[in-house]
Amino acid sequence: MKVKKYVAPSMPEAMNLIRKDLGSEAVILHSKEVVQGGFFGFFKKKNIEVVAAIDPQPLPSRKTQSAKPTVHEKIQLRPKNEDRELLYEIKNLKKMFELQTRPEHQKFPSLYQLAYEHLLDQEVGKNIAEEIIQQVIDETDNSEKDLDLDLIMGEVKSVIERKLNDQRSHGMKYDKKVIQFVGPTGVGKTTTIAKIAAKMILDDQKKVAFITADTYRIGAVEQLKTYARILNVPVEVAYTIGDYHQAIEKFSCYDAILVDTAGRNYRDKQYIEELTSMMDMEMMKTYLVLSLTTKPKDITEIYDQFQHLSIRDVIFTKLDETSQYGTMLNISLGRQVNIACIANGQDVPEDLMLAKPENISKLLVGDGK
Repeated sequence: MKVKKYVAPSMPEAMNLIRKDLGSEAVILHSKEVVQGGFFGFFKKKNIEVVAAIDPQPLPSRKTQSAKPTVHEKIQLRPKNEDRELLYEIKNLKKMFELQTRPEHQKFPSLYQLAYEHLLDQEVGKNIAEEIIQQVIDETDNSEKDLDLDLIMGEVKSVIERKLNDQRSHGMKYDKKVIQFVGPTGVGKTTTIAKIAAKMILDDQKKVAFITADTYRIGAVEQLKTYARILNVPVEVAYTIGDYHQAIEKFSCYDAILVDTAGRNYRDKQYIEELTSMMDMEMMKTYLVLSLTTKPKDITEIYDQFQHLSIRDVIFTKLDETSQYGTMLNISLGRQVNIACIANGQDVPEDLMLAKPENISKLLVGDGK
């Protein structure tokens, strides 16, 4: 079989290419919309990618066609989503069997215990996980529905959303002119600032300026200057506190001033003191930027270290580099703070997710629950 991929501006144009190349007997195996070109996520073009095939070999004989498939072939014929469902059921049955053999270690009835252990696997803190499952038990105890794991996980999802909704509203707030971004090294502050700036400019028509105080890291200033050129916004470099205040004054006519601070060791007390000296609570809002790839215990320690800055809002990055999201609950519910947004890739400005409770619960529990 000859298989070939085609990219064209539209499906009709792709079909014309396929007919000319493979003939009218070709079949479409797969098609999807793709984005190509661009620079730092801008000026991209949408095209259609089509995979087509033609089999130049004659059809097999009737005898060959009627032959029964082997066990291996039967497995291969099963749709992929059915494979996933089957594996999911087998995994849960195995866990159920394990729970039956160690009832003394269970905190909850078997199905609820599975949901509890799922939250622990997602690195949700034990106290928060226990509180969620106990609330689910209380709400489903007198239910007339036949309980199964899917129903219980659906309830877990609902409880998580309600708990997050009880917090302060999630999302970015532009109620202060100066927006400062702090956090340890390597969490992606500069790229996140560029994404937020692009959103403010394109979606909210804000007049934005940059200040960078990150003069410790090689290339940090140039990185922000590159984003500034792309977004057509001014940028000032602050080497001292005096430079910083002069830049604030210079940009006083702008709607928002986004400040990129130095990413350094969060255990460095001098670093925290320097950040504190830059704070002006009357005109400034500070966001703590945290990476989801950081260990939960370390993230809690990082947050506590920045408490002196009166942090009430956090941004999570590197969603695309992990499959465990419990840290978001641990910080939001455990420290009673707002999640502003979630960065999930390198593209500017696309890879910025709204921190809606339903988005967070979906990450923790899954699509189908």
